Amino acid sequence: MDRLTSRQRAHLRKLAHHLKPIVLVGGDGVTAAVLNSVEDAFNTRELIKVKLQESAPLHVKDAAGELSTGVIGAHSVQTIGRTVVLYRPHPENPEIRLPKAGD
Repeated sequence: MDRLTSRQRAHLRKLAHHLKPIVLVGGDGVTAAVLNSVEDAFNTRELIKVKLQESAPLHVKDAAGELSTGVIGAHSVQTIGRTVVLYRPHPENPEIRLPKAGD
């Protein structure tokens, strides 16, 4: 999957609404440690929230871009406030069923 459609993105936003952020980006920005934490989080779930603390040196949209390009297969679903929603389907057993691109 190269890109998410707007319908798929809306479906993922709905699923992410109740989630709490599980990775924090601090004053050092998106570091290798942050990318490793995101990678580890994707080992147990397909949809995660990442929170930028006030001390984070970059804008939330820039952080979303760095996170989605820094983790193979990750897609930025949404940015809201200082929170980024990321999605990466499980390679063998995806739990989240996305609407088809043409539906």
